[in-house]
Amino acid sequence: MPEMPEVETICRFLREHVVGKTIAEVDIRLPRLVKWPSPGDFRSLMVGRTFESLERRAKYLLFHLSGEWVLVIHLRMTGRLFYRDNSQSSNGCARVVFEFNTGDAMEYSDTRTLGTLYLLKETELNRIYGLTSLGPEPLSAEFSTEYLTAGFAKRKGKIKTVLLDQAFIGGLGNIYVDESLSRAGLHPERRANTLVEAEIVRLREAVNFVIEKSICENGTTFRDYRDGAGNKGGFQNELCVYGRKGMPCPVCGTAIVKMEVGGRGTHFCPHCQQEPR
Repeated sequence: MPEMPEVETICRFLREHVVGKTIAEVDIRLPRLVKWPSPGDFRSLMVGRTFESLERRAKYLLFHLSGEWVLVIHLRMTGRLFYRDNSQSSNGCARVVFEFNTGDAMEYSDTRTLGTLYLLKETELNRIYGLTSLGPEPLSAEFSTEYLTAGFAKRKGKIKTVLLDQAFIGGLGNIYVDESLSRAGLHPERRANTLVEAEIVRLREAVNFVIEKSICENGTTFRDYRDGAGNKGGFQNELCVYGRKGMPCPVCGTAIVKMEVGGRGTHFCPHCQQEPR
């Protein structure tokens, strides 16, 4: 599932290729992916408008269009956005195609068809609850030690589950929570309200390091994820615990363990991430 670093990578690439482009046609090949408005209105409202800017909020992409409209895309499990130049033919698996008046296009494909597309006025974005309820993101000034300390103090849940709560921290997903807890030396079942200041500082630094490093590596590809040019990410080669069940911990050599925490597959080193006695 594309997480914050993957969506940021896609955002940076597409920003260079679609901002300033005017939409000549929208080919909706799977109408149920368009959640608002109706597919017909979606198409008619977009044609003739220009992409003025592009930003990312957690795992959402927000394409700001002329006339104060915003195209919101959530890739979910297997959604992909691909920029196609004039020399390339259209992907037969594309579900929605945005054709520009310059002859190039942006194509949305989705193997499991779980992604969502919305077209809303800028003043109506609060209609997407998952977007407006997001907490501070890693790497932001709001993602501070003070914020985490206050938040953890009120939460008795397991730290893995707390970190995945998008209303508490926007953008963190399964891969990067496991990697951050590994780097911070914290057991994923540790109760959030038991962390002391030094551990919270270490965890914040670990989250920011892992997210920044993954963005530099253009994200993590196991199977589906590709960037806006169709290229794989590289952070899968840097993983310490995620997806490495039974393999040696790169720090101590102990076999990585996989278990379930809050319904999510969770990888950790039982030596480096011991529960405190």
